[in-house]
Amino acid sequence: MNVGITCYPTYGGSGIVATELGMELAARGHEVHFITYANPIRLDPDTPRIHYHEVEVSTYPLFQYPPYCLALASRMAEVAESYQLDLLHVHYAIPHSIAAMLAQQMLAPKHRMPIVTTLHGTDITLVGVDPSYFPITKFGIEQSDGVTSISDYLRTETQRVFGIQKDIRVIKNFVNCALYHPDNEKHGAAQYAPNGEKLIIHLSNFRPVKRVTDCVKITAEVLNRGVS
Repeated sequence: MNVGITCYPTYGGSGIVATELGMELAARGHEVHFITYANPIRLDPDTPRIHYHEVEVSTYPLFQYPPYCLALASRMAEVAESYQLDLLHVHYAIPHSIAAMLAQQMLAPKHRMPIVTTLHGTDITLVGVDPSYFPITKFGIEQSDGVTSISDYLRTETQRVFGIQKDIRVIKNFVNCALYHPDNEKHGAAQYAPNGEKLIIHLSNFRPVKRVTDCVKITAEVLNRGVS
């Protein structure tokens, strides 16, 4: 298959999942085309069957806010037509699902390109419920050919908040167990806790929604109580 993938190419989990998925598809023999404004941080564009197509946004002075969604839609349509994409998989509803719909309509007279939208979390619980984006988020989800979410909770919230009857398939975040597996000998932990001390670990992109300050407060409380 020729698969197009669009995601945010930053440190966020949605971009990481999209990148890992694309690389696994390429390893299985599919041609994978990433369509984003920058090379995803985990993506090696020299990987066999991986292709990167940059979205260039105009800086014309008329635009106070460059219309990225329109530039993305144009690039999606161009790549889909040039490489005969069989499917476009977009991660994060806004603006990716809407851009994909525009591209789909541009190609409709001569090429059918199904769209699958994957919902990751804050695109629904924060961005999507904002009054400015609520109607367009609901529309993008309902018009996608397929919708997936990363958890049962997110599916339930999406259906409840947006009143969506469309089927949403739950495909939970995955882990490559061949690469990531338990360190039973705790060699990694020993680097930071040579005497078997307890470790508190926080992994995220450190945006406020990840509640980093709560982790700092918890660590302080643990230290105050003398827990080791």
